[in-house]
Amino acid sequence: MRAKHFFRGLAAAGALAVLAGCSSSPDENSSAASAVSNVRLTKAQLKHIQLYTVVPVGYRQKIEAPGTVDFDNDQATSVVSPFTGPVTRIFVTLGQHVAKGQPLAAVASADVANAVAAYRKAAVTSANARRVAAADRDLAAHNGISEREAAQAQTDAASAEADRVAALEALASMGAGPGSGLNGIIRAPVSGVIAEKAVTPGQLLQAGSSAAFTVANLSQVWVLAQIAPSDLAKVGVRDAAVIEPGNGTGPFHGTVENIGASVDPNTRAIVARIVAPNPADLLKKQMYVDVSIESGRVSTGLLVPVSAVLRDDENLPFVYLALPDGSFARRHVTLGYRDSQNEDVTSGLESGDRIVSNGALFLQFMQSQ
Repeated sequence: MRAKHFFRGLAAAGALAVLAGCSSSPDENSSAASAVSNVRLTKAQLKHIQLYTVVPVGYRQKIEAPGTVDFDNDQATSVVSPFTGPVTRIFVTLGQHVAKGQPLAAVASADVANAVAAYRKAAVTSANARRVAAADRDLAAHNGISEREAAQAQTDAASAEADRVAALEALASMGAGPGSGLNGIIRAPVSGVIAEKAVTPGQLLQAGSSAAFTVANLSQVWVLAQIAPSDLAKVGVRDAAVIEPGNGTGPFHGTVENIGASVDPNTRAIVARIVAPNPADLLKKQMYVDVSIESGRVSTGLLVPVSAVLRDDENLPFVYLALPDGSFARRHVTLGYRDSQNEDVTSGLESGDRIVSNGALFLQFMQSQ
């Protein structure tokens, strides 16, 4: 009986010993992994790597965002028909350069005919009133009529002239003149390029509401960049921007002019308006572009080259740290801002640490052997 208890106790003790040997703490595993991960190189192998000393540096973050091109609305004018009627002729084509006052289209309109008739009537009335006033001045000088009658004639002449001027201005607002017939002429209000043409021959236009053309100065455009809320604090007015259309014509350079006051309900982004010169009119309205804005605010951090950062089997970032004994050890890091050349290490390294900047993949290969 005692022998049976003895063997049972011996077996239990053996099992505990095995379990104890298989259940080392995470810290012990980590330390063991760290010790194993250290890599030593020969003098010849050291020639394959370059070291970088980590120090705090100031940098300007670059904010990447999608964008679309639009007209500079401060230099683009929508041309609305000043009269009602069908289009009889179009004088310009899309993309054509026009001068201020140049005819764009002709419209057959009773509005023009009525305005011409009103002006001619006002002109005749004004001429007659001036003659009457001149005659009454002469009569009053010879006591033929009273001064009061002569003064009234002068008032009537001034009123008739005012009516004539008003009728002429009404014609001018339609782009017509005293000699115009039934056709009214839509004219360019400013110099620029025909950026949009919304009319065709025979199309019926309504006075004051039918947009016929858009005349724009395309030497400068707006680029509307969609800024993520997380990047909003990094973007400011007058920050420099680079616009890349991705078709081989860029890059173009601009400046942030305005930051939207509200969030787009569809994209949840904030629009930053960038003003950019447009040489050769290569940026077109509604063109999709990639925008890179260089923040005007200076940040400070431990920047390391992108080539220094690798990923382990769990996709965690790490660098190879040069140790005083000449070996290299993996050091896991936490990353923040990144651009095409550098990454900001927010934890895991200290100022003065030396890491492998070029050749980290070679060390990883050596470690896997």
